[in-house]
Amino acid sequence: MAFEVRLPDIGEGVAEGEIVRWLVKPGDVVKEDQPLVEVMTDKASVEIPSPRNGTIAGLHAEEGQVVNVGTTIITIEVAGEAASASPSSTPPAAHAKPAASATAAVATSAPPATRVQATPAVRQLAKQMGIALEGLAGSGPGGAISADDVKRAAASGGAAVAALASAGGTAAATPTAGAVASPAPPSAGAETRVPLRGLRRKIAEHMRHSIDTAAHFTFVAECDFTELVARREALKAKAAGTKLTFLPFVVRAMTDALKQHELLNATLDDARGEIVIKRYYHVAIAVETADGLTAPVIHDADRRPVLELAREIDRLASAARSGKLKLEELQGGTITVTSTGARGGVLATPILHHPQVSILGVHEIKPKPAVRDGQIVIRELGNLSLSLDHRVVDGAVGADFLYDLIHRLETPAEWLDERAIG
Repeated sequence: MAFEVRLPDIGEGVAEGEIVRWLVKPGDVVKEDQPLVEVMTDKASVEIPSPRNGTIAGLHAEEGQVVNVGTTIITIEVAGEAASASPSSTPPAAHAKPAASATAAVATSAPPATRVQATPAVRQLAKQMGIALEGLAGSGPGGAISADDVKRAAASGGAAVAALASAGGTAAATPTAGAVASPAPPSAGAETRVPLRGLRRKIAEHMRHSIDTAAHFTFVAECDFTELVARREALKAKAAGTKLTFLPFVVRAMTDALKQHELLNATLDDARGEIVIKRYYHVAIAVETADGLTAPVIHDADRRPVLELAREIDRLASAARSGKLKLEELQGGTITVTSTGARGGVLATPILHHPQVSILGVHEIKPKPAVRDGQIVIRELGNLSLSLDHRVVDGAVGADFLYDLIHRLETPAEWLDERAIG
């Protein structure tokens, strides 16, 4: 009997996963523990290994689909065992749902007389481009026709037959007299459609949910980093090869300030109507990767000195960019910091990572003219932008926190002793 591989429980509270990328295809010979598929869940991308030696008999989900834990996603023909009829290559609707896509999906079904395997989105694309699916060879799992197959057929011209607008009819080689011509599809190469899947889809879902739920507002203030710039330069030699940015200083100063303004280190439990104040400080750091922003978490950031924070930020950023983050390194954040880095910008309005109620944006620090004691002098200035959920944090509370943080960053000698440096 063919061995069924089901989507495993890959983390606490995880009920489903998105098939991001198949690493095998039907007919491939695989060994035990060989990666079969890349699955995205809760912003963590994990690889599911093969539990057996054998040959891939069938793939039962398409890239971009979201399937429930326990759903059969692949069957493996195990050597020495009799083969049995494997499940259909198209996942049952009861166990899978289509992920968001750049192509609008229309709920249509194939004509009863055909046996074409294609998603509703692919069928709609074929209809728009005038391509008959019945004449195409599918390159997807189990022979399913993909959007790329449709686009290649459209680009090749004469081989395509106009798709029927209604089910059950016969294709005509020429348009019916008097029929209104559909707008010509864009020429090949004029558009590129990219499936919204994996990390990009997760970001879209989280950001949309945050905007729909929280009452966002942003407060911005300028900070004089001159003293901190000098202190950072002096500590670079002690960093022993670790990249020493301004972020570890900001994180350490921020956790101290949060202890005086605890409403900002909270979450809102919408279901129970409760503000949950956290007296632990797990700081998420936004990291840009090839697939989009992700936010690994520095747990107990308030207990770590600056140089240890620098090493942890460097480690988490490298793991994020190489896709090696563990699930627990993406969970539990109580507040988020995002930085525009060297690409500057005057300010930004970061979107909250709901259910967190605050996110701090750190912007470019560079020499600018400033007025000190009635004189124009050059100082290292940069802006900090603080986005808050107004349902929990009032403007005055947010401003008090930000000015407290700015005071700490402007006067590092008051708190940045040997113990705080590490």
